[in-house]
Amino acid sequence: MALSVVVGTSSAEAKEEANGGTSWIPACSVLAAGDTVRCHGLQVTNAGQSKKPGIPLNTPPPGYGPADLLSAYNLPANGGAGQTIAVIDAYDNPNAEADLAVYRAQFGLPACTTANRCFKKVDQNGGTHYPRKDRGWAGEISLDLAMVSAIAPKANIILVEAKKATLDDLGAGVNTAVRLGAKFVSNSYGADETSSNPSYDKLYFNHPGVAITASSGDWGYNVQYPAASRHVTAVGGTALWRDSSARGWHEEVYVNGPEGSGSGCSQFDAKPAWQKDAGCAGRTVADVAAVADPATGVAVYQTYGAMGWVVYGGTSVGAPIIAAVYANAGTPAVNYPAANPYRHRSALHDVTSGATGNCAPVYLCTATVGYDGPTGLGTPNGIAAFTP
Repeated sequence: MALSVVVGTSSAEAKEEANGGTSWIPACSVLAAGDTVRCHGLQVTNAGQSKKPGIPLNTPPPGYGPADLLSAYNLPANGGAGQTIAVIDAYDNPNAEADLAVYRAQFGLPACTTANRCFKKVDQNGGTHYPRKDRGWAGEISLDLAMVSAIAPKANIILVEAKKATLDDLGAGVNTAVRLGAKFVSNSYGADETSSNPSYDKLYFNHPGVAITASSGDWGYNVQYPAASRHVTAVGGTALWRDSSARGWHEEVYVNGPEGSGSGCSQFDAKPAWQKDAGCAGRTVADVAAVADPATGVAVYQTYGAMGWVVYGGTSVGAPIIAAVYANAGTPAVNYPAANPYRHRSALHDVTSGATGNCAPVYLCTATVGYDGPTGLGTPNGIAAFTP
């Protein structure tokens, strides 16, 4: 079921990896000149991708759809009413709104368009001077919009497209999203942490009263930023299967050989007051988790950089899912909603099996009862863990 990640190659050279019958490539497989950040989406290449611009409505596409995710995480249908969720990405997906319309129609979700004021697409400053197109980041955008729609179909959505894949540009997009009224902001990207983390915290991610999520990455015991920010909810990843249990689903740590769900102990970010694990003096990653394994991936509709229905995995899946769960739970009533799951630990599915490698202390890369690095406190079991 687990696969190996490839980084640092061009899109033309991206090596296809396979294990357990599933193969995939990283969506953002190369850094353009001046870029410092990669998205965390993994595009599956052998899961029945349509060779046409679409497949007939009511024909189930490959990958988990909204009903699957709502069932797995015990979430209400028709969530998100009255809320605004932003997704922050780099570069432009020119087909974002049109592809979102196909996804939502396929699964019977209400239309979310510019015309009905549900959908808004802006550049990092809030205008319409969109950045250059990019096929890799277009897939990340389509994935993020699909996951927000799946979990909170009645929420309004703001897509913010940064001009470059840098923390300064993407961070400016976060500030713009908050200025435009988003109380929930999803970030499915990351870079290795540096001593500049605390500065970025102050400039871009310290927004009291806003639930900001960030994917933890797909490189196992390796701390990524902005997941390491003390002001965000860091989202790790699982493999998710149906089973015969009372829940009807089973989850383990998402593993790619010695890698997988990102985790670790930050060298630069201070530990937030609500984290109490004793084996890390700094900020520990992650806080919670959601499905991420490409072998148990989600359905996405993408026509710029793909040919219709595709399957995506990676911890990119989890950041918009958790942002939307926060939206279902209602407008944040506390300064830092990242603390909420720590107040309601019993309202999560604890993930207790799987490891991404060897580390010390072992809970930073190995699932265990209670808190662990790869899956944090666990995955959603309803919305109670995300309320104040």
